[in-house]
Amino acid sequence: MEKKRILITGSNGLLGQKLIELLVQQPHIQPIATARGDNRLPFTEGYEYYPMDITDAEQVRQVVLQTRPEVVIHTAAMTNVDQCESEKEACWAQNVKAVEYLIEACQAANAFLLHVSTDFIFDGAAGPYDVDAEPNPLSFYGWSKYAAEKAVIHSNIRWAIARTVLVYGIAHDMSRSNIILWVKKSLEEGKNIKVVTDQWRTPTLAEDLAMGCYLIADGEAEGIFNISGKDLLTPYEMAIMAADFFGLNKSLIAEADSTTFTQPARRPARTGFILDKSRDVLGYEPRSFQEGIAILAEQIQQK
Repeated sequence: MEKKRILITGSNGLLGQKLIELLVQQPHIQPIATARGDNRLPFTEGYEYYPMDITDAEQVRQVVLQTRPEVVIHTAAMTNVDQCESEKEACWAQNVKAVEYLIEACQAANAFLLHVSTDFIFDGAAGPYDVDAEPNPLSFYGWSKYAAEKAVIHSNIRWAIARTVLVYGIAHDMSRSNIILWVKKSLEEGKNIKVVTDQWRTPTLAEDLAMGCYLIADGEAEGIFNISGKDLLTPYEMAIMAADFFGLNKSLIAEADSTTFTQPARRPARTGFILDKSRDVLGYEPRSFQEGIAILAEQIQQK
């Protein structure tokens, strides 16, 4: 049986790693990993690897036409929201131009494109959001991701968009922290921390996002899908749940509102997603935040 070829951009990133780990377990899939520079995945079996810089149009076209994937899952992006505000050109090159190059390459290879997007395309005035809500970004990062969505939607290839929210998880060889690890480390060190109570999100376990992307890619399900966690929480609530799980001192956690933090980019207050379409069409069912903490705790022990 011919295996279905699925190419991943950003395979060194958190989502990229989780996707390759998931895809190599599917006997009918041939995963193709791509990232800028060397392969940083902790294993080499079961997939092909090609270096690919998504900001290089010629390289994108070359790799896609050489590997001939049926589906491309685009996870690579510049996601540091404040950095995007100060380095607008780099942000636009990675988040918008790169998507245009991928669209062209997918058109040439007749491939289905799954583009990963974000809740930051919304202003946070009316969350949680359904798939047909009207975007209104507050930050340059949000605008870049919205522009990329527009490029995909107005292209003449077959496409899907997976929007997600506050992804957390543990990746191999990455220093990137997340709210659970940050709370655990701070409290273990006896540090006082301030956590906001006036922002709401549906935090997403990286493994759940990978599964959602796999379900879209495998069925080549077209359109926009919300792929996030199911619990609408404030970062303060997430911090308290993490402290409870690890049996740490909650009195070190102080409530704060977002005005106490000076950040270059504006954040939407209340996002989070309604998952009805993903449940109905894909059979997507994410873990609770509580279950997510337990999964991370287990992964920390294995490190």
